[in-house]
Amino acid sequence: MTHTAPAPTIPTTGSTHLDPVPVNVRVKISALWAAMMFVYVYVDLFSLFRADIRADLDAGQVWTFTVGQGFLLGVTAYVAIPSLMVFLSLVLPARVARWGNLVLASVYLLTVVGGAIGETWTYYLLGSALEVAALAAVIGYAWTWPRVGPSPADGGR
Repeated sequence: MTHTAPAPTIPTTGSTHLDPVPVNVRVKISALWAAMMFVYVYVDLFSLFRADIRADLDAGQVWTFTVGQGFLLGVTAYVAIPSLMVFLSLVLPARVARWGNLVLASVYLLTVVGGAIGETWTYYLLGSALEVAALAAVIGYAWTWPRVGPSPADGGR
């Protein structure tokens, strides 16, 4: 004799609630850095489809910069910093992570805005707006980083 398990019951829409687990501020900030970097990379990738950008690259120029070792090293450092912030936001001591996010997101926000000045391509402007929004959210979360009360170990200070 075989025994069959009862069919699983599918709850109706009104009978369940999604679990509102709060997301840690570090995870939010880390995810925002990752999202910002995805948009940044895709906007730059899409730029390679533009004839004007390809012509400049063929001439060894990007904006007013000559493409060479120094330029490529600088661009690598520029991209590496927010890439590392995805991880560092999760593991640095809270005070260091908070200030690092406040300072770096502010600097990068200014560079994104500066890079968009004079741009006429809407994909670039949309990408820049999304990057600015993500960086502004990083600043907002870092600024309002949750605080805990004094611990007994520090004498109540």
